[in-house]
Amino acid sequence: MALGRALAERARPGWIVGLKGDLGAGKTQFVRGVAQGLGATDRVHSPTFALLNEYRTGRLPIFHIDLYRLETPAAIESAGLDDYFRQSEGITLIEWFERLEAAGLDAIANEIVSFEVAGEDERKITFDENPRA
Repeated sequence: MALGRALAERARPGWIVGLKGDLGAGKTQFVRGVAQGLGATDRVHSPTFALLNEYRTGRLPIFHIDLYRLETPAAIESAGLDDYFRQSEGITLIEWFERLEAAGLDAIANEIVSFEVAGEDERKITFDENPRA
């Protein structure tokens, strides 16, 4: 969660952060850290079944998207999430960002965070702070 809090310190309105990694790799936990770092008091949980959760009690609104259930580019395009991919008031965190990339919509992220399970209680987390460069 500390890495999420660190990202929150430098977060700016309109940021899009792509989160990549397998199930259980720590993506939602990272979002909890971002929420804490932004001072949000909302209960953060995975939006797997809702697709989107909004948290508006912190310094910036958080738009937490989970693309796990959207397995095709057509499903992503028809989900009605486009406004969140271009919002300018808060920070959008997109779990399963690799699915958005596969849909050809990958040029939107300000930052990509990749999670890899390195052991039962270990994760390898990598940041690409300028993925469009």
